Amino acid sequence: MDCWVDGQPADALSLKDRGLAYGDGLFETIAVRGGQPLLLDRHLTRLVDGCARLAIAADIELIRSELQRYSSAMGEGVLKLILTRGDGLRGYAPDPAAPGRRILQGNPPAAYPAAHGERGVRLFPCVTRLSHQPLLAGLKHLNRLEQVLARAEWSDSEHAEGLMLDQSGRVIEGVYSNLFMVRDGVLITADLTRCGVAGVMRAEILFQAESLGIPTQIIDIRLEQLQWADEVFVCNSVYGVWPVCAYAALSWPVGPLTRKLQTIARALLDA
Repeated sequence: MDCWVDGQPADALSLKDRGLAYGDGLFETIAVRGGQPLLLDRHLTRLVDGCARLAIAADIELIRSELQRYSSAMGEGVLKLILTRGDGLRGYAPDPAAPGRRILQGNPPAAYPAAHGERGVRLFPCVTRLSHQPLLAGLKHLNRLEQVLARAEWSDSEHAEGLMLDQSGRVIEGVYSNLFMVRDGVLITADLTRCGVAGVMRAEILFQAESLGIPTQIIDIRLEQLQWADEVFVCNSVYGVWPVCAYAALSWPVGPLTRKLQTIARALLDA
């Protein structure tokens, strides 16, 4: 399917775009089923927060309309929205009057082995660490070089995802997912106030768990704490939930809470 730039089919982009020059922008990766963009309100909520924190001008209702029209034409697949600050002159200083630029790209449905969801995945122990930057923490901004470096660390089929720590050795997230652990019935995920991406599926899982009366905690997680986890899983808004069966010398069963939340996530993504 054609890409759209500012609502129109396009196959080119201005060389002055600050997203290209500085990674000055945000993005959302959205699953599309039956012509509908899934978890759209959560994606737009995160986008609004990102625009406010980076002071990028954006008409969110226009973006919503374009996402719905593009999804309707696309039918099935994975839609990527890139929102940049638009064109700029040489230098870092942004033009406060510059309108943001909207880029929509359509991709085929993601094809992952069924075993990832059924039997679980093994996590690769990434050496690349996430830097602390509270001003950007949680945002899905365009500066993803840490993830690029981390993903380049493995090429085997044994590992479906990698585990990323921060500079202090805390467990933060997967390379393209968020991580949860379960201990004594409590659902635990990492605090993302220093670094990391506040995933849309992460937010939905926390909401669903609280709605079901499942206790949740958002805390600092040390690597050694994974040893006493009863269950571990990763999630994102495209594949839903994958149980984690192993990381380095550690291993876990696919537990009942993982299965319960996986079923909920699957229902949301099959809508």
